[in-house]
Amino acid sequence: MEKSPKFAVIGGGSWATAIVKMLCENVDEVSWYMRSVYALEHIKKQEHNPNYLSSVEFDVNQLKLSNDINKVIEEADYLIFAVPSAFLKRELEKVTASFDGKIIFSAIKGIVPETSLIVGEHFHVTYDIPYENIGVITGPCHAEEVALERLSYLTIACADEEKAKMLAMYLSSDYINCKTSDDIFGTEYAAMLKNIYAIAAGIAHGLGYGDNFQSVLMSNAIREMKKFIKKVHKMKRNINDSAYLGDLLVTGYSIFSRNRMFGNMIGKGYTVKSAQMEMSMVAEGYYATESAYKINREKGAKTPIINAVYAILYEGKDPKKVFQKLSDKLD
Repeated sequence: MEKSPKFAVIGGGSWATAIVKMLCENVDEVSWYMRSVYALEHIKKQEHNPNYLSSVEFDVNQLKLSNDINKVIEEADYLIFAVPSAFLKRELEKVTASFDGKIIFSAIKGIVPETSLIVGEHFHVTYDIPYENIGVITGPCHAEEVALERLSYLTIACADEEKAKMLAMYLSSDYINCKTSDDIFGTEYAAMLKNIYAIAAGIAHGLGYGDNFQSVLMSNAIREMKKFIKKVHKMKRNINDSAYLGDLLVTGYSIFSRNRMFGNMIGKGYTVKSAQMEMSMVAEGYYATESAYKINREKGAKTPIINAVYAILYEGKDPKKVFQKLSDKLD
């Protein structure tokens, strides 16, 4: 019988915790890297992450816990990165281990601010990793519902279909349904963009707009997403598939969406800094907004929603006035 691959998860947040939980349904051992020694020791003794998804109990005999990123990378075949995009470069600066032969999947729904690249592109450009060894894990799926074992859906994308199928097999369970895709660019850009649109939905809610406006905002958002992705990577894709539209909807509407929460606070009058300080988790859409705006200045897609969110978050424009103008551009 063929030997099963070794998996490692890089990150200590809610999505990393959820992925470890999914893998533990199917494999005997998962390596798990996180920076916090306190969190690692807590998991060893109390069998749960003290900071995120604390209701999830682990069999610690299945976990190889470490705060040594190089050791974790050296010992694994599949590396799943699930750290906030804003901190990815900082974590990778610690790496001296070789990525040769490693299969890297990004579960990061953002963009690397220093390079304005999606994570897969960043690994390819910076570390010369072939795209056949790079993949994406995307939704629609919230970590909180994985913790509750509510039926959830994942899309696993990789240029090498066999690697996508392999990871999908090890993430699937009674409550996790996986499908595969070869659209590593489109799915990862969609995962980044939907966070911006979720911030827009949150701002609208904070300003007092109702469900009728939200539905128009989201229908415009998926069309805007299609135009943006087509500009950066043209290929045949159905934007109504769950990896694109489904992920957008759950992030735009769910009470678990940190980006919607962040936007809601902005709409209610919080400054960007005060909203960030209030939240215990990173809103990826904040960083994605600046990167998407800069990318689109070169690509030239029509993106009134991204432009509106950028004007509010980075130019200090009044959310009420910006959304009054935005509402006239939606149809």
